[in-house]
Amino acid sequence: MAHTQHEHSHGHVGHLTSLNRAFVAGIALNLAFVIVEFTAGFLSNSMGLLSDAGHNLSDVASLLLAMLAFRLAQVRPTSRYTYGYRRSTILVSLLNAVILLVAVGAIVVESLRKLFYPQPVGGETVMWVAGIGVVVNFVTALMFMRDKERDLNVKGAFLHMAADALVSVGVMVSGGVMMATGWYLIDPLVGLLVAAVIVYSTWGLLRDSLRLSLDGVPAGIDYDVVHDAVASQPGVAEIHHLHVWALSTTENALTAHIAVRDLQQMPQIKAALRARLHELGIDHATFEFEEVGQPCCDDADCNLEREEQKVPTEEKTKEK
Repeated sequence: MAHTQHEHSHGHVGHLTSLNRAFVAGIALNLAFVIVEFTAGFLSNSMGLLSDAGHNLSDVASLLLAMLAFRLAQVRPTSRYTYGYRRSTILVSLLNAVILLVAVGAIVVESLRKLFYPQPVGGETVMWVAGIGVVVNFVTALMFMRDKERDLNVKGAFLHMAADALVSVGVMVSGGVMMATGWYLIDPLVGLLVAAVIVYSTWGLLRDSLRLSLDGVPAGIDYDVVHDAVASQPGVAEIHHLHVWALSTTENALTAHIAVRDLQQMPQIKAALRARLHELGIDHATFEFEEVGQPCCDDADCNLEREEQKVPTEEKTKEK
């Protein structure tokens, strides 16, 4: 007779939502700066400022969505949504990546237009407004620095704002160059540089969010290491149907069929597996325990999975 055991240990999102004030302050500060930067960019005809304003506007949207995701993650599970809305954090990360890439497209098109048809730009205005941007982005990054190692979304916000501060430094330098040399081509070039920075910083977010939305193994979790850790546990004879995926951007889950030599040892094996998986970053595990030799599924499926498990670790690594 098979036994199914569920072990739950969810992250404390309650503390993370105490960051709401930091999110609200960051959103208000950056939104006010976007308005100032866009206006200055329009009046001074600066693509560098306009592209950076578009980037900062996407940051505001990202912070808003992240705050919404944290609130949804606290909603209690229901009979219709048995995991609650924690998965919304994954959808938010995917949406943020898409928003950023759309912004990149607009920046590249306008920068190329000004590259082929250069126009005079107010270098002094660009330099002063970008300087304000450095301060705004730096202050916002500081708001998330203390908790950046406690949650992936908070760390992402911190790194994003820190990168934005560096981008603003680049725009400020371009303003100084235009003032000193009158070389206006640097403005669209900076716009293209900003676009490249956004793509570089967004690519990992897009890749990881797509993987999580498809129930792929989360970044930072090595499937082979997890499999070997479970299979090598004393008392475990065989393991199959092992699946690892993300419940949210902060919680990982696992299910597995585990054949044990002695069902009487099941409680001890379960406790040991739970502790080991916690060390590997998996806090939500569901085990189905079986006796050795007991059929658990269609023989063809089981045989196929056993054959896949024989594939050398090096080949699996290449596939990844």
